[in-house]
Amino acid sequence: MTVPRLPLPLRDELFLLGHDDDNAQPYIDRQALALGLAGAVLIDLFMAGRIVLTSNDDSHPAGEQWLRLRSYQPVGDLIADSAIGYIRHGHANPPVREFLLGFADDLYERARAGLVAAGILRQTTRRRLGGLVHTDTYLLTDSRWSIVARTRLRYVAEGREQPDSHTGALAGLVAALGLTTYLHLDEDVDALAAYLAAIAREHHQSVQAITAAVDTAIGDLTTTTYR
Repeated sequence: MTVPRLPLPLRDELFLLGHDDDNAQPYIDRQALALGLAGAVLIDLFMAGRIVLTSNDDSHPAGEQWLRLRSYQPVGDLIADSAIGYIRHGHANPPVREFLLGFADDLYERARAGLVAAGILRQTTRRRLGGLVHTDTYLLTDSRWSIVARTRLRYVAEGREQPDSHTGALAGLVAALGLTTYLHLDEDVDALAAYLAAIAREHHQSVQAITAAVDTAIGDLTTTTYR
């Protein structure tokens, strides 16, 4: 098995930050986390030069951003490459929000399976009620995988480092998903969320647009849930 390089893809780091290191339970609703993962995939593709966002088309509502492939060349990541195929063979130039909703459908499970295959998570099965009920749990094989991502955000929050593009995008997604309270930083949670969001606003406009689309999609999901 090849040991993954650090930093991990944005999607994988967000997945790990979205779970408790000790018991592997997600901090937020899985559907909401999956939307964040889909946004992370798009941001990684944008930073790899595979997609661009555009909004100057009369066939779309004013201000709506949609995706256009800049290159069909794979990036060497199974999920990211499947996203390229999804865009290429699906709806022509899909709106960002449409992509998020469609691609997120089974993304939580696929991202988890990828982390298991990479040796970052290990699957364990617990049996209850005399073996009649089986519960699968996916625990970290080494806490460094989540610690590295959390530490980068800590250093940025404390002003010890300037965020690179990867960390700036991670900060924006963490803020959009409401995961700041689970970073275990000695900071006011609301102030920290605002600060991470401010870091994200300094990012490239297209990354900001993807993060904003994730935030909107999660808000729509919450509204639908409580209707």
